[in-house]
Amino acid sequence: MKGRYFRIYGRLLRFLRPHLRFLLTAIVFMAGFAALSGLSLTMIKPFTEIVLSGQEPTEILSAQVPGAEEIVGESAAPMEVDPDGGLFARATLAKNKIETRFYRLLQGSDRQSTLNRLCLSIFLVFLLKNLFWYAQSYLIVRVEQNVIRDIRDRVFSHYQSLSQDYFSASHSGVLISRITNDVDLVRGAIANGIADLVRQSLLLLVYLTTVLLASWQLFLVAILVLPPNLWLIDRIGSTLRRASRVSQSRMARLTTVLTESLTGMRIVKAFGLERERTDRFATETDSYAHTMIRMTRIGSLASPLTEILGVGVACIILWYAGSRVATDPSQSGRFMLFLVGMLAMMQPIKLLSQVNMKIQQGLAAAERIFEVLDSAPTVAEPSDPVSLPDFDEALRFEDVTFSYRPDTPVLQNIELEIPKGAVVALVGPSGGGKSTLVDLIPRFYDPSKGRITIDGRDLRDIRISDLRKEIGIVTQETHLFEGSVNHNIAMGRLDASADDVEAAARAANAHEFIERLPQGYDTEIGERGQLLSGGQRQRLSIARAILKNPSILIFDEATSALDTESERLVQEAIEHLLQNRTAVVVAHRLSTIRSADVILVIADGKIVERGRHEALMENAGLYRRLYNLQFEGSETS
Repeated sequence: MKGRYFRIYGRLLRFLRPHLRFLLTAIVFMAGFAALSGLSLTMIKPFTEIVLSGQEPTEILSAQVPGAEEIVGESAAPMEVDPDGGLFARATLAKNKIETRFYRLLQGSDRQSTLNRLCLSIFLVFLLKNLFWYAQSYLIVRVEQNVIRDIRDRVFSHYQSLSQDYFSASHSGVLISRITNDVDLVRGAIANGIADLVRQSLLLLVYLTTVLLASWQLFLVAILVLPPNLWLIDRIGSTLRRASRVSQSRMARLTTVLTESLTGMRIVKAFGLERERTDRFATETDSYAHTMIRMTRIGSLASPLTEILGVGVACIILWYAGSRVATDPSQSGRFMLFLVGMLAMMQPIKLLSQVNMKIQQGLAAAERIFEVLDSAPTVAEPSDPVSLPDFDEALRFEDVTFSYRPDTPVLQNIELEIPKGAVVALVGPSGGGKSTLVDLIPRFYDPSKGRITIDGRDLRDIRISDLRKEIGIVTQETHLFEGSVNHNIAMGRLDASADDVEAAARAANAHEFIERLPQGYDTEIGERGQLLSGGQRQRLSIARAILKNPSILIFDEATSALDTESERLVQEAIEHLLQNRTAVVVAHRLSTIRSADVILVIADGKIVERGRHEALMENAGLYRRLYNLQFEGSETS
């Protein structure tokens, strides 16, 4: 299990590569901050000894550091060390030299000048310390936000590459949660988490060194607090990782309910579902709240438990050190330094437990993000794409079968030829497979069996972007984007001029109503075009298709949801669009496709009838029954 999370962490850290120089610079400043933090603690010892004892630095050193007088003067002789003393003796000598030179820097001509130097040194140390803190904080935030941006961009870009079946099988709330909540949680495992881990580890190392310099005997007692703390942090982290997976799953469900309710507010109000939606949302928020409370309860245990362990050890040390100071008052400054260093150690230990909690939550979120990034499109780009030929002959379905689920075919053995310039209409009962058939043309899905060709070339051998560039689609549920009228029409061709946009709007019978809008073509139409009527939105989508000027047009029940007047205007726009183009029309209102070159009647995934309107009406088949049902016998016999 831990090996898997190490691999996930390794993948996360790859996002740091473009920003590594800023991270390394921040770590340098962290090291400086940690060193200055330790130096600021060491100021306690000379302050205690010089200010409170009233002694000169030379007197203090003579009492505490054997041989210190040898290097206090200007012509200092090297201090001798017993060659048989080993590593401990050499470390003691080094410590004594550092301490002696430090006191020498502080020593003035008299006690007052020494105090002046001490105060100035304290001010400079704290000034530099805070400058280093500011620099590393700025750099870490820069790295953190850039990495979060990169991950969000990567996930969103990957969404664009996935096939339509992925989105059909996924809740929009879950997809939104992955790119918002999960990516935000990842922050705790990368730049921010690494920064806190390095910063607190350096501080802990510096404080441990300070404690060691103050008294190595007490240092050995102090390190007893670390193993139980590390074990505790690991146990709590594992529990939090599991709880984080549950919390994000519940947040995804909450986001799904929120998205469905807001986007379907008209239906909610029309059917009086306000209470049902409110109760459903309250259930999800309550479930999420309980999970977060449990996570907080678990996470909050780390800080007090580590502090209790630390204070327990500190009490033992206080008892031992206090008895030593009572017998040797000259050790008061050293003991004060040790005591403050021990107390300072508690803060990084507590924060390291919180860092672990953030990292565990981030790894759980990263696992879900990588599930998205590891999803491969089922409609794949060809490894060696061929060029898309000019459409000269026909679009053909050759023994095409398609299934969304294994062993449940939606289309079966479709044989169909659509000559260039022909208008082919698809009619039939709902659920028969009409929309699925047209979705195969732009390769939203690929056939489970058989193939679809343009002038003999399999669509799977053509680059997807090249294929879709030649196809325009107008659906019953028009999707417009937040922005201006001009922006939505120009999506059909991003390099279009204002004159091109207006010409497309005129051809779509949209120019007149656009001119009546408050800012004309610059009018903002709101989310999904909600500030426009259904007919207006449909005409804008047709204008977008006209501007694109595709070779093949697909109309998926483009007029079925409109009133009579809007349908007339849209139908006129469609007729403009169909001129000299190949078109496949999925029709609900059969009156709109009587002039089609070929009408295909599809039921249960099969083509059960085909022909022109007049020929089909002469047969006593499904088409005639459907037509008579719509017009209640007005066109019969």
